Amino acid sequence: MYSADMSTSERLIESTRALLWERGYVGTSPKAILERSGAGQGSMYHHFKGKPDLALAAIRRTAEEMRATAAAVLDGPGTPYERIEAYLRRERDVLRGCPVGRLTMDPDVMASAELRAPVDETLGWLRGRIAALVEEGREQGQFGSGLDGEEIAAAVVATVQGGYVLARASGSPAAFDAGVRGLLSLLAPRTP
Repeated sequence: MYSADMSTSERLIESTRALLWERGYVGTSPKAILERSGAGQGSMYHHFKGKPDLALAAIRRTAEEMRATAAAVLDGPGTPYERIEAYLRRERDVLRGCPVGRLTMDPDVMASAELRAPVDETLGWLRGRIAALVEEGREQGQFGSGLDGEEIAAAVVATVQGGYVLARASGSPAAFDAGVRGLLSLLAPRTP
């Protein structure tokens, strides 16, 4: 499953990420992690203090990847509207959902301040980056002066996360796509 070049700690992190996605925190047992990673019995405790420490490393990795993917689009070329549009329309496995958003539905992750922190930080970073784009667009006259960057950012993140839920519930990405189209039509730049 993993390349021979991947270190044991990397295999443990990647296995934990996959299991958290599939089973949640409670369903991600040390035994399942070791089986998935192909690591020996004492490997987890050699590299990590225990399951919570390994889960934290896996959650941080997931959060880092989400930020990098979003930053590639939000910091890319184009007007603020075009960058927000690119973020909303970027390629996603809509029916699978968001790996960071899904963590918010895991009561064990949310009950732990340490495990919850990377999730909260990532969603906060995303809202902040989008809010800055809205403010940039307002300054350029692309968006109306009455738009509040933080409120629009919250609406963008809620549209994406809610779109995943609607798509999964219906078994079709159509609901996600409809939410994106609706939000983009509300945000469409003012014409002179």
